[in-house]
Amino acid sequence: MVNEKALNNISYGLYILSAKDENKDNGCIINTVSQVTVFPLCISVTVNKGNYTHDMIVKTGEFNVSVICEGATFDIFTQYGFKSGRDTDKVEKDAPRTANGITYVKENTNTVISAKVKSSVDLGTHTMFIAEVTETVELSDKPSVTYAYYHANIKPKPQTVASSDSKKWICTICGFVYDDAKEKVPFEQLPDDWTCPLCNHPKSDFELM
Repeated sequence: MVNEKALNNISYGLYILSAKDENKDNGCIINTVSQVTVFPLCISVTVNKGNYTHDMIVKTGEFNVSVICEGATFDIFTQYGFKSGRDTDKVEKDAPRTANGITYVKENTNTVISAKVKSSVDLGTHTMFIAEVTETVELSDKPSVTYAYYHANIKPKPQTVASSDSKKWICTICGFVYDDAKEKVPFEQLPDDWTCPLCNHPKSDFELM
């Protein structure tokens, strides 16, 4: 028997992955960045293929990782995590850039890592990029945010349901609430491939409030 939620006990950080394609800047929230070698200094970054940032990295072969630190607010996750760069501008026009010309997030981050892709691995829904580090920028000595810290201190807490006649379901990733009383289709009757309208995570990431 496999319980996928058991993997929630694996420790993750939270990062803003940014890229640039010609005159377009973009970024998204990810939680899968790891150092893989020292000589040369390389990292791995795994990105959902549905993210616009993923397509930009495939095309250009370069990216930045901004490491989110404690003290960050939910606003940064709303800006970079819950909307698509295909139809909105996530990055501020005066955002700072590293030597590769790609923007990074200066506020509420402690480190910026610039990297150039050396190889990639197709993982079905995601692509793992193996990239060599080309530049690092140290911004703060505040501790990095972990996924556990995000859930305990940053993500808005769900409110209890006042009436037992109405079921509410909350996305454990972004906090979006699906209210059966307000929607045309009860949550339990939604198709299995339905996804959260804010963060695009699957129905399995929702739980009853």
